[in-house]
Amino acid sequence: MNVLSLFDGIGCGRIALDRIGIKVDNYFASEIEPLSTKVLDFNYPKTKHLGDVTKWKDWNIDFSKIDLLLAGFPCQSWSLAGKQKGLDDERGQLVYSMTGILKHIKSLNPNIIFLFENVKMKPEYLDLLNEEIGVYPLRINSKLLSTGLRDRYYWTNIKGVEQPKYLGLKLTDILESGKTDREKSLCITKRYEGFSGSQSYLRRRYFGKSMGQAVFEDCEPINQKEMWKLDDRKEYPENDGTIRSLTTLECERIQTLPEGYVGNVLGDNMKAKGIIGNGWTVDVIAHIFKNIPQS
Repeated sequence: MNVLSLFDGIGCGRIALDRIGIKVDNYFASEIEPLSTKVLDFNYPKTKHLGDVTKWKDWNIDFSKIDLLLAGFPCQSWSLAGKQKGLDDERGQLVYSMTGILKHIKSLNPNIIFLFENVKMKPEYLDLLNEEIGVYPLRINSKLLSTGLRDRYYWTNIKGVEQPKYLGLKLTDILESGKTDREKSLCITKRYEGFSGSQSYLRRRYFGKSMGQAVFEDCEPINQKEMWKLDDRKEYPENDGTIRSLTTLECERIQTLPEGYVGNVLGDNMKAKGIIGNGWTVDVIAHIFKNIPQS
C-alpha cells in the first residue's frame, strides 16, 4: 500500500497500519514541524518527506499510485476551544489543500481510500466541511479504547466502521507512580512556561478552566472544590504532598503509542508531550483501518 499523510505529525497513521498488519510499500509525509519530523524519522527512517502541503502541486510524486490518503488537518480555526474563525483563519484555508489533493487523486484513482480527522466544532463549520469533503463523519471518543477523553470527527469512505467496544481503561492504570482523581485524561499537556515554583499556579493550571489532570505523589488526591479553597488561601499544609504533571511515557500510553516512540527521541519535557497531544489515538485509527478491504 502507498500512503500519503498530510499534516502528518509523528506518523500515528503509520503506526496504526503496522498494528493491524497492513503492509506499507511507500509512506509519503507532509509535515513542517521539525521535532515531529525528527520523531517520525527515528521510528520510520524510510519515510519520504514532501514538506509544505500548500506546495502539493510541485511535489515529485505519482498521485495515481496513492492507495490511502490521511489528514489530521489543523483544528485551531474550527475548534470550540479556539477563536473559531473558520476560513477567515489562514490555517482554516489549509482544508482546501487537503480536499484539492483528494479531488486530484480521485481523478486518477477513483478507488482512493481516505481518512480525515478534526475536533468538535459549531454546526455551520461541520456542515461546511461535510460538503467540502463529500461525506458525513463518524464521531468516536478515544475513551472507548484508551485512558484519554478525546472526542473527534473522522471523515472516511471506509465502509462498515462501527463504534469501538468500551474497554474500561482508567488513567490510574497507566501512571508510572502516584494517584489521580480523574478516571480519564482530559488533555495531555498544559503550557506553563515561566513557571516560578508557585504551587497555586500549578494547581490552577490543572484544576481551573483550562482542564487537565494532575498526579499526586505521597498524598491523596484533592478534589477540584477543595483545591480551589486552597488556592483562595494562597497557602498549603506542610504535609500536603506533591503534585506533578503527566510524564512523556504516560502521555504515550494515553495515546496508545508504542512506549518510547517519542520519549526515546525527545525525552521527558513539555515539547514532547505537546507533540504527542497533537497526534492521533493510535488504537482508534487502527480500529477504523480494520475495515479497509484486503486484497
